Amino acid sequence: MPDRPLRADARSNHDRLLVVAAEAFAREGTQTSLKAIARAAGVGIGTLYRRFPTRESLVEAVYRNEVIRLCDAAAELLRTLTPAAALPAWMERFVDFMAAKHGMADVLRAVLLSEEDRMHTRDLLRAAIATLLDAGTAAGGVRPGVDPNDVLMGLGGITMIAGEEDQRDLASRLIGLLLHGIATAAEGPGGTA
Repeated sequence: MPDRPLRADARSNHDRLLVVAAEAFAREGTQTSLKAIARAAGVGIGTLYRRFPTRESLVEAVYRNEVIRLCDAAAELLRTLTPAAALPAWMERFVDFMAAKHGMADVLRAVLLSEEDRMHTRDLLRAAIATLLDAGTAAGGVRPGVDPNDVLMGLGGITMIAGEEDQRDLASRLIGLLLHGIATAAEGPGGTA
C-alpha cells in the first residue's frame, strides 16, 4: 500500500523527529534512547514508533533526510550568498553531515547495503557540488572544468582525516586548501572560490 500524504501536524511531527534524531545520533550514536528522542521532539513514543517501527528505520530515514537537506542547501545557499561564499559554506555543512553519519555508521551498513543506494547518494551529492561549481565558474571564481566528483572525493578525504568534532579547525583548513586548488588564478592565494 503506497504511503498516503501526511496531515500537516503529522508532517510536522515527522520532520521534527528526523531533526531531533539526527542531532541525537550525531551526539550519542544510534543507541541513544528513542524515548528521549520522542520527548525532545515533543511527541509521544507511540508517535515515533508509528512513523518508524524500528530503530533501523529511523536511522535510515534520518540519513536519507540529511542527504536531501544537504543537497538542497546548495541552491539555498546560492540564493542568499555569492558563489564565492556558498561553496565553502556548503563544504562545511558536508563535513558536519559526514560527522553525523559516522554516528550512524554501524546501523547504516546494515540498512544501506546496496550499491544502488550508495550510487544514488553520490549522484545527489555530485549534482549539488556541480550546482555550486557552475555558479562559481559563471562568477569567475572557479576554474572551468573542475570535476564535481573530484571535489566530492576531496571532501570525503577531508572527513576521513579530520572527521572528529575536535578536528573541526583542521577540516576547515583543509577545505581552504581544496578551495584554493579549484579557484581561478584571479582569486590568488588569499581568496576562496
